[in-house]
Amino acid sequence: MLDVLGLDRAAEDVYRTLLAEQTYGVEELCVALGLTEDQVRRALDQMFALALVRRSSDRSGGWRAVDPQTGLQKLLARQNAELEQKRARIAASQAEITAMIAERTAGQPDTAGRSERLNGTDAVIARIEQQVETAHREVLGITPGAARSATDLDAAQRNDARALERGLTIQEIIQDSCRNDPATAAHAQWLTESGGEVRTSPTLPHRLVIIDRSIAFVPLDTRAAGKGALQVTDPGLVHALAALFESIWNTATPLGASTAPGRHGLTHREREVLRLLASGMTDEGAAARLAVSDRTVRRVMNDLCERLDASSRFEAGIKAAQAGWLDTP
Repeated sequence: MLDVLGLDRAAEDVYRTLLAEQTYGVEELCVALGLTEDQVRRALDQMFALALVRRSSDRSGGWRAVDPQTGLQKLLARQNAELEQKRARIAASQAEITAMIAERTAGQPDTAGRSERLNGTDAVIARIEQQVETAHREVLGITPGAARSATDLDAAQRNDARALERGLTIQEIIQDSCRNDPATAAHAQWLTESGGEVRTSPTLPHRLVIIDRSIAFVPLDTRAAGKGALQVTDPGLVHALAALFESIWNTATPLGASTAPGRHGLTHREREVLRLLASGMTDEGAAARLAVSDRTVRRVMNDLCERLDASSRFEAGIKAAQAGWLDTP
């Protein structure tokens, strides 16, 4: 059970025994567990490195286990923090990877007909409308950013209405900050009431549309959506993009669900600010990922430092990990 924390079965058994017997020595642990001296000493070395056991001050040659609430919780918090940092790095890389694929594919002849470069917003909208007309099952979409233009919303509502009329399933992920834009929020509410599904997430990698899991549209340039998109029909790439969509969808919040503080009293935005800054991202970078202002990120972080009684962001990150604030909600 504790192998995810770096303990093998023998180490876990030794730890549990020491919790019960308090100050067993190596010989007693061997007898109690039926292990060799080498196995017991390796187990003790593992746990000592993880700060889970200490030498007994009361008995020469004896060992004592560190209380689980102190030892295991701290170890778990540290591993959670490392996992969240890795998650943040992966998320930050997703947009770049997609852009690299788009640039490489767009710059090479496509004899198999598996990709097509569409220049400009009008060309992209027209092609998506065309593909929706012949779709049979579903339309999946990721739309980052704090607000959508009137033109974009008009085109989206026209496409969505037609797709719903034809019985297609629509699932769309928008950014949490869109809840603060009346026009974008109104469109999302309309889509939900019309039979589609909308979820929100604090951070999103890039614009994405997938139709029937056979055609995908990715931006030519993730920093300038107006340049156009690449229409992709390569099965491997479309499958990978669909998997990306599903991973974000499964952790996103359904529109209309409560955004009130959850466990530890943190909102989704507060937890995401902690994760992004803990991964080494600047205020400006975190603000861009969250589609909010730099001032908002600084205000959230200052409030978190105050609640954690931390004098610096570094200290706040450590205390947040120790308190389990970076755990999955």
